[in-house]
Amino acid sequence: MLVSPTCTGFGIGITRWTLRASDPCRFVEDAAQLELRRSLDSPSNISILIEGHMQAKKRYLILFSVGLCLILLIFLHGPASRRSPNRRDDPHPHWPHFSDPLRAFIPWDQTSTEDYNVRTSPRHKRDDNPGVVKCGMDSCFDFAICKRNGFKVYVYPQQKGEKISESYQNILSSIESSRFYTSDPGQACLFVLNLDTLDRDQLSPQYVHNLRTKIQNLNLWNNGRNHLIFNLYSGTWPDYTEDLGFDIGQAMLAKASISTENFRPNFDISIPLFSKDHPRTGGERGYLKYNTIPPFRKYMLVFKGKRYLTGIGSDTRNALYHIHNAEDVVLLTTCKHGKDWQKHKDARCDKDNAEYDRYDYKEMLHNSTFCLVPRGRRLGSFRFLEALQAACVPVVLSNGWELPFSEIIDWRTAAVIGDERLLLQIPSTVRSIHQDRILSLRQQTQFLWEAYFSSVEKIVLTTLEIIQDRVLQHNARSTLMWNRLPGGLFSLPQYSSYLGDFPFFYAELGVKPQQKFTAIIHAVTPLVSQSQPIFKLLVAVAKSQYCAQIIVLWNCDKPLPAKHRWPTTSVPVIVIEGESKVMSSRFLPYDVIKTDAVLSLDEDTVLSTTEVDFAFTVWQSFPERIVGYPARSHFWDVNKERWGYTSKWTNDYSMVLTGAALYHRYYNYLYTHYLPASLKGMVDQLSNCEDILINFLVSAVTKMPPIKVTQKKQYKETMMGQASRASRWADPDHFAQRQTCMNKFASWFGTMPLVHSQMRLDPVLFKDQVSILRKKYRDIERL
Repeated sequence: MLVSPTCTGFGIGITRWTLRASDPCRFVEDAAQLELRRSLDSPSNISILIEGHMQAKKRYLILFSVGLCLILLIFLHGPASRRSPNRRDDPHPHWPHFSDPLRAFIPWDQTSTEDYNVRTSPRHKRDDNPGVVKCGMDSCFDFAICKRNGFKVYVYPQQKGEKISESYQNILSSIESSRFYTSDPGQACLFVLNLDTLDRDQLSPQYVHNLRTKIQNLNLWNNGRNHLIFNLYSGTWPDYTEDLGFDIGQAMLAKASISTENFRPNFDISIPLFSKDHPRTGGERGYLKYNTIPPFRKYMLVFKGKRYLTGIGSDTRNALYHIHNAEDVVLLTTCKHGKDWQKHKDARCDKDNAEYDRYDYKEMLHNSTFCLVPRGRRLGSFRFLEALQAACVPVVLSNGWELPFSEIIDWRTAAVIGDERLLLQIPSTVRSIHQDRILSLRQQTQFLWEAYFSSVEKIVLTTLEIIQDRVLQHNARSTLMWNRLPGGLFSLPQYSSYLGDFPFFYAELGVKPQQKFTAIIHAVTPLVSQSQPIFKLLVAVAKSQYCAQIIVLWNCDKPLPAKHRWPTTSVPVIVIEGESKVMSSRFLPYDVIKTDAVLSLDEDTVLSTTEVDFAFTVWQSFPERIVGYPARSHFWDVNKERWGYTSKWTNDYSMVLTGAALYHRYYNYLYTHYLPASLKGMVDQLSNCEDILINFLVSAVTKMPPIKVTQKKQYKETMMGQASRASRWADPDHFAQRQTCMNKFASWFGTMPLVHSQMRLDPVLFKDQVSILRKKYRDIERL
């Protein structure tokens, strides 16, 4: 076959390679088929055949006749007659896609037969497979029970004597700690079994016997309707089928190593195969610490794993030695696994085993541009997630595997999807990928790893969010939300269907935030004197040219003050009584907030109009982050082995307190609807730490620190010196509580999301030795 030297994927139009580079590959016809066409279409060839048998004086007459017949034949039976009506005048032929199934060579005049046109793709096989229950959301899911209470998930209570594996317990714990969980089955939209269905290999010690009977005895089973079943392993030696050993009925499957043939689109969910050591929450960050240009590493392509000598999954791994060169393509396999490996070992085993032991797997993984991910006994492999985390672009060789979360993730941006039958073309294919494309692929592996795969909790939440999008179709996430930072888990479509309403999509869409802000002043003490700080703060904020309105959140135990008690300002002042008088109410998504920017203020904050203006100007350049004045930091206490909180003035910081800070109003919605009730309940009970919690949340979303702007040094002393008994700064337990909050929040997030920064933004000419009249924000230096 002909191969285009400029293709970035495999140059054969009938392969299953789906890699797309900047210059898309064109379909190249088979050489034999091309020669056959030329032989039939060329009059010169026909004349040569006729020349030996015809007289010279009749040659041209017969040649003319044959040519005329050939033209008529092509017109009546050629490609034009088989072209659909809407393509008759199309000057650009529609070549087959690279995902078309591989077809054997057939003469062109036989391509119109019925046998040739029969589709043999895995999806076509699935449609014709009587063993696959034809289920979809419309036919096997009851939407009615979800309309009453929204999308809630119920986990059956664990029964006595039933053993549950650690991995399945992590799945159930992730559901129970999520915002979707309900302990009332009457409120549930989705049901999850308390019976361990992860390992359905009969030879496994984790295999649960009599599962069919146990499931049928569940009083809420209802033939599996609105049920979700998790599975990692199915089938056993020798064929490893995808049968779970019990009738799933109308239940949805969240399954690893599921084939496209058995996968029911828009109903089942393909999940990654993860090990029992996969962390429940948080998880490690990706290994791409910085971008290297050019993005090449020591090895071009690596693999290290088992080689199966016989049985299913052995063909590809047995053939890897053909492309192994021990230089930049290092593909290592070992036969030394299983009890009877010596009985079945072949001539290459001893040599392979010796070479296998010479290389360190982690060193290879972290120093390779591409990582081969061939199928094992089952379609999925642990190598897939390992490659993602290591920023090693996966080269997947597992024909018919429905990739994890394929419904939402565009894997063409993070992986190379190959065909096992074209193994020998892999080295030339990966070498042809441009370095810009490699860098993009590696960056996307890190995003996908941290957004959806770094912990069991993220895998489970992604699964539930996909189902919720199906149930609430009018609020479903777009493809861009799933495949761009910060990912679908932090982009709640219930907030808005317009991407331009989310701060982290501004740059990609070319959108700028609004030129006004809404100030929210949190009031907890009664109005006694006109000299109180809150009155001065109201006047200073109202004078800002960017202020649209001021909201006073009244969380004081005393009744609301009369309207005449508030100062007259040039902008509207709206007084709202706090919901239940709790701290979390300051971050509720109030409908009255119409601006993108929210200026959060404590009642005893001391700020000038100039400081407010400058902070908002900075925020407009960083709308996805918290921008403000009072900074704090965190540290790891080695002696106590816990996180610490400090308010000392140091050379770095990781938090900007919301006593005087700007942020996007979307974070109010995220704080209210994303964070669990347990964390918000802790904040409300302590009347403390709400500012720390929102810093955790925003840093978890952005993976970046907040922005500190210039502030007069007296800020901290002013805050600490407030004499009000209701002030949090006067509480001796205030600091100790914040230490406890730090560790509680880090435990829920599964990691420490806060990021240190040493950057502070000051006005240009700030404290420069020039005339004060030349400075735009001159009042800041006078404070």
